[in-house]
Amino acid sequence: MKNTTILQTANEFVAKGDYESFLAYCTAETKWVFVGDRVLHGIEEVRAYMKEFYHEPPVFKLEKFIEEGDFVMVTGEIKLKNKAGRYENFDYCDIWRFEDGKMAELKAFVIEKH
Repeated sequence: MKNTTILQTANEFVAKGDYESFLAYCTAETKWVFVGDRVLHGIEEVRAYMKEFYHEPPVFKLEKFIEEGDFVMVTGEIKLKNKAGRYENFDYCDIWRFEDGKMAELKAFVIEKH
């Protein structure tokens, strides 16, 4: 299976709010770097992040996928519902590194729209 297909399949679980099925596509040592914000080390920190920030499943609008070797770059828009129940809108560029068919590392550039 191509890494782009793996990522799209995993993200379908996020869109349904099935975060545990999404996490099954990540390595146990997965590392997520949100540039200028935070770094998550390991699946437990990612799980805690999703619990804190995904009050409802995020809404994605994907623009481009570019795959080369063990890397997939994705650009698009994401809407997240905040604690007050209002959506916040962001543009993003994610660069994923895959290892043996699993998501091993994310470098995410996320910019809030105003």
